[in-house]
Formats: sequence, C-alpha cells, structure tokens
Amino acid sequence: MIGFLRGRLTAKHPPQLLIDVGGVGYEVEAPMSTFYGLPATGTDVSLFTHLVVREDAHVLFAFGTERERRLFRELIKVSNVGPKLALALLSGMSVDNFLLCIEAQDADTLVRIPGVGRKTAERLLIEMRDRIKNLGGLAGAVPVAEGSLAPANGAQAEAFSALVALGYKPAEVTRLLKAVDPAAQTTEELIRGALQAAAGK
Repeated sequence: MIGFLRGRLTAKHPPQLLIDVGGVGYEVEAPMSTFYGLPATGTDVSLFTHLVVREDAHVLFAFGTERERRLFRELIKVSNVGPKLALALLSGMSVDNFLLCIEAQDADTLVRIPGVGRKTAERLLIEMRDRIKNLGGLAGAVPVAEGSLAPANGAQAEAFSALVALGYKPAEVTRLLKAVDPAAQTTEELIRGALQAAAGK
C-alpha cells in the first residue's frame, strides 16, 4: 500500500495530478479541497494517498490532509459509494461541513453534490453517524507549500473538464461557470466558485 508521496508537482489537471518522485511519475486523483492548497507546478509537494485496486486498474488517490483521506476511506465503505462519488463529496464540501451535515441529518445539502441522490444521502446519514467519531479529532495537515496558481490561459476549459469529471452534466457546468464572479481567473478559482454556486452559497 502506498500511503504517502513527496516529490515534485509536474502537472495538475483537476482532478488529476502528476507527481515526480525520484524520477518516477505517479498519476493520482485528488479532490478539489486538495487542489486549492497546491503550490505551482515544479514545486515540491507532500500528499497522503490511498490505493484503490480494481480488476481493470490501480488508481491512486491523493489528499492534502489525513482527515480528508480518513473521510474518503470511511465513505467508500458505505453501500453504493465508490471512490468517484467519495471524491465528488470531498470536492463539494470540507470535512467539517460534511460532519455537520451528518450531525444535523441534513440530506438536502448532500443531494446538491453530483451523483448523490436522495437514497444515497439518506444512506450516508445513517451509515456515517457512528463513523464520524473517528474523524473529529484528527489534525494531520501535510505541509503543502503555498504558491502561485496556474495561469488563466485555458482556465475556463480546464474548469469545465474538471467539473464534468466530478460528475456534473455539461449544460449544468456551463450554467455554474456563468454564475462565477468575473474576478475569478485561475482554474481553481473558477471551480471553487462553481462548486459554491452548486451548493447554493
């Protein structure tokens, strides 16, 4: 099991990252919550990881904090919640906001995440109620250096592709991006604004 990576951030195209670790390039997928804290490409980065083994592929997921990884691992234990939906949940809300949803039994907020229907939201509320006790006290932030974000060239296209990859329909992505503050220039800012619009904030 690969539990941790430290290396040079070679490329970032949400939700994919490429990390150069001693000359070996690791392709990983990460939630937007992790993307927001990434440094510029060419900079060293440290990330927690979780390896998912499938019949047709081995997929490595990366997280900026241990709490994110712990929540991801708890989510994929829930019936009918796979890694892609777990990644969408972590992209749509912070760990603390998810815990608040569970404690408040707030299904309405959960169903705003793409791929989460009413039945899935209700299942999450039931099955995660006891498991969230394991998530409350974790610290474990990895030192991810702050850095300048990617230039705005193609930012709209990259944001569009990332949101579709997270499960939003193309027509919905177009609507969400139009609702983003015009001051948003980078891919990360556009995605953050779109996710906030989707959440009704």
